[in-house]
Amino acid sequence: MPPLVTVICLVYNHQKYIKQALESVYFQTYPNLEIIIVDDASQDQSLQIIEAFLQDLPHYQAVYAQNTADIPFRDIQLIRHQTNTGNCVAFNEAFRLSKGKYIIDFATDDILLDERISRQVAIFEQLSSDYGVVFSNALEIDAKGNVLQYHYAVDARQKARIKVPQGDIYQNLLEKYFISTPTMLIRREVLEYLGAYDESLSYEDFDFWVRSARQFYYYYQDEVTTCKRILPDSHSQQFYRLKSNPHLQSTLQVCCKALKLNRTAREHQALAKCVKYYLRQSFYTHNFELVADYQVLLQKIPQVEFDFATRAVIFLAKCRLPTFGLYTFYRNWAKWFRM
Repeated sequence: MPPLVTVICLVYNHQKYIKQALESVYFQTYPNLEIIIVDDASQDQSLQIIEAFLQDLPHYQAVYAQNTADIPFRDIQLIRHQTNTGNCVAFNEAFRLSKGKYIIDFATDDILLDERISRQVAIFEQLSSDYGVVFSNALEIDAKGNVLQYHYAVDARQKARIKVPQGDIYQNLLEKYFISTPTMLIRREVLEYLGAYDESLSYEDFDFWVRSARQFYYYYQDEVTTCKRILPDSHSQQFYRLKSNPHLQSTLQVCCKALKLNRTAREHQALAKCVKYYLRQSFYTHNFELVADYQVLLQKIPQVEFDFATRAVIFLAKCRLPTFGLYTFYRNWAKWFRM
């Protein structure tokens, strides 16, 4: 029997997408799956749809049996939350119950392609224990399932046009966002080494990347394995929320961790670039106190230079200059221009 893979399905108000998402997990070609579903106190019909899905499992097994000689092993658990805990806490609860050698953190508005797990496990089993994560390209879709774009633009052979960083990617992660989170397959030892997700944070991926990449290598699988749904209220959009922005506060905490993890001058330069970006983001969203906090962190990074633009933003933040409306207009215009 191939190694057990645990798919942790995190659900919060996904009634429009949950059935298709769970089917994409259940109908994986990989034979040895553990599925743990956590409904984090959804306020819509998500839980009812999940329960109906579980009741229909005999039907799903019959459908699968029509297409394959063997009905694969599917150990399925459902955790019901009475109050919303957030992704980090919900994931950790499921992880503590899990048994898989490999783990997938799966948001149930996304879709796994049929061969996703089989192909990623095959890659992982050939890699040394230095590798902690396999990730891939993704197809980005909208709420209705319409294709928007590839995460990495592809050529005629469906291969990424750019050279995607892999191996020791710690510095790359500080310089820019480039990993499509839902494509990751994680070796269990990585999460055990980290103590799972940091539950004090409002989101998990940046912190996971920084802490894990300091210790483990990442492998890029140059193919599409996942459909990632882009929604107006998605995680990435929370960075643009006016005032009271927990994502920007959590990012500051991660940057402070990175400063302690850095080993080279180039890593300090990469972190400084990252901090300056989120300092500006704090200003645009009127989180003026956070601008000051990012400034303090920036001053702690060795040999950092305060360029004119950064100094100007810090000054304007002290003046509490309102720019959110103009910033929103610019973002919408830039989005329209790219279409």
